Amino acid sequence: MSSIELKNIGLEFNVWHQRSIKDILVPGSNKFSSFENGKVKALDNITLSLKDGDRLAIVGHNGAGKSTLLKLISGIYPPKEGTMSVEGNISSMFELATGFEMEQTGWNNMRLRGLMLGLTPKEIDAKMQEIADFSELGNYLNMPVKYYSSGMFVRLAFSISTSIEPDILLLDEIIAAGDAGFIQKANERLQGMVSNSKIMVLVTHSMESAVEMCNRCIWMEGGKIMLSGDPEYVTEEYLKASVG
Repeated sequence: MSSIELKNIGLEFNVWHQRSIKDILVPGSNKFSSFENGKVKALDNITLSLKDGDRLAIVGHNGAGKSTLLKLISGIYPPKEGTMSVEGNISSMFELATGFEMEQTGWNNMRLRGLMLGLTPKEIDAKMQEIADFSELGNYLNMPVKYYSSGMFVRLAFSISTSIEPDILLLDEIIAAGDAGFIQKANERLQGMVSNSKIMVLVTHSMESAVEMCNRCIWMEGGKIMLSGDPEYVTEEYLKASVG
């Protein structure tokens, strides 16, 4: 049984004491956040409960806290307030470069990233050839990844991250991995992960994806949940507010 339980979650980021434009901009957006005593409130009083079978879409403008919430669930950010409980192994399909050592070969990075995903050394060894075959990188796996092109790097990172069968799948938009020849099979694998996961959380700017792929939806603004419910209803209300 997998579950995600968040109760009255709050998260703050410390910023530089000297105020400047970049200090008070929400990271990754052109929006200003509340700035008090050198702190930015990233998540504010978030309460959320997910169980097996839930497919949650998170919608909202840039800087609303959507990706921050994903990172909190994945364990990257610890909450400053409230309580959080996550049961089940997680695959986070964002920031694919996390855990890579640029001086190491592709093979060695399979092991490093596999350990970060919670696999045992024995499990990693059993998957390495399958990861190599899916990546189609061949002899390039013997080369340090610092020499990879961006497309090669994404191929390897995607192949490793999708080699496990997670209970909880966290997605920040739908990933187009690598060049055109690789995208189709990458999307097919990703769709398989979506179908097989017990819980999925999808951050998206596509209202169509939210409605088609999910059975629940939340609309976030300013680190708060503005509305929660059926995806069709929530996305409709969000779009109305955006136009207005």
